[in-house]
Amino acid sequence: MKRNAVTFNLSKIRQTFQSAGVIGKTTISLSLFTLCLFILLGVGSMLQSKLSTSPVSSMKGLAASVSNQFFLDMLGLEVPHLRNDSRKFTFSQQNMMSFAVRFLTDVNPGDPKSLIAQEVPGLKADKSTVLRSGKDGDASGPVEYTPAEGAVNGTTGGTAPEASSAPSPAPSQAPADQKPKGPGRNIAFIYQSHSNESFLPELKGVTDPDKAYDAKTNVTMVGKKLAEALEKEGVGAVHSDAIYPNMIKDFKYAYSYKYSLQTLEAAANAHPDLKFFFDIHRDSQERKRTTVTLNGKDYAQVYFILGGDNPKWKENEAFAGKIHEVLEAKAPGVSKGIHAKTGHEVNGVYNQNFSPNSVLIEVGGPYNSLEECYRTVELLAKAVSEVILDAEKVTAPAQGKKS
Repeated sequence: MKRNAVTFNLSKIRQTFQSAGVIGKTTISLSLFTLCLFILLGVGSMLQSKLSTSPVSSMKGLAASVSNQFFLDMLGLEVPHLRNDSRKFTFSQQNMMSFAVRFLTDVNPGDPKSLIAQEVPGLKADKSTVLRSGKDGDASGPVEYTPAEGAVNGTTGGTAPEASSAPSPAPSQAPADQKPKGPGRNIAFIYQSHSNESFLPELKGVTDPDKAYDAKTNVTMVGKKLAEALEKEGVGAVHSDAIYPNMIKDFKYAYSYKYSLQTLEAAANAHPDLKFFFDIHRDSQERKRTTVTLNGKDYAQVYFILGGDNPKWKENEAFAGKIHEVLEAKAPGVSKGIHAKTGHEVNGVYNQNFSPNSVLIEVGGPYNSLEECYRTVELLAKAVSEVILDAEKVTAPAQGKKS
């Protein structure tokens, strides 16, 4: 009887164990690498949230930049009945082609100016980040181009003004029809850095929005109306009617905020109780993007603008956010939201480092009338006064305890 010999190939067994060991080491190494990667991402996210001073990089700005309509249109890809208007459908052929062109060339097919703005210094439109969007779901930002030379009765070049080169007229208190219901102090200041921005319906013979600037009929009238409306709501307000191109020799548009800073400082010295500051502007977009209809009447829409280069922009955003929320509750659709601007083509601070209770507000555009702006200002004053008077109620008891 033959015996069957059983042989073992130890070398193969050894190779198998070695291969298993290599795989195990590789798996453990990849797991540790992945763990370290997630830890680094977490630490980086924490540091970014604490150290970042720009709203452009915040997730809040990114999330608000995507409108509700975008998500509805995504559902509309699978649920046809959600698509009510193909022209406004986010993923329509026209919109997708426009997106592709803008993504590849940074040129907006709907805005011919953007084609030459790439090469002409000062003409390039600024970019903004949405911090809070309006009820209409339109996350598009405000548009501003540097006016053509001579359009504002000044030039666009030159050197920065000296501290004493611009006159600082004494701001005037807004007339009131009744005694303020509030503390009785002048606590709100309204001024206009781009003081001769105007409105085409008020300018005879002018149809070009690039020429919607005037030495008399301009955005200072909107600012004055806001001051008067605030007084009626019980908030002591001071208004500056300074029109800088009319006052300053060799006026330079690029230094508008340097001029208005001197106005701010003069107002603060003349009225020590001032706490809230509003820089009134107008946007440069077409009428359909700056107008909303409520109860059969047209209203100029407003943008709340923050300077993203201001290290303490979050404090200003908190103040503007309260006004935006109250205005949305009172008149949905009037506010276009809160946008932060930053970069080389814009000021990026807007003198908002002067006070945490400072905000730039754009009221309407070149195609809106003063009447439409005045309607909006009445609503805006109610929202602003509610926020201010609530803030004063909070600080009043604390001041009483100190005294």
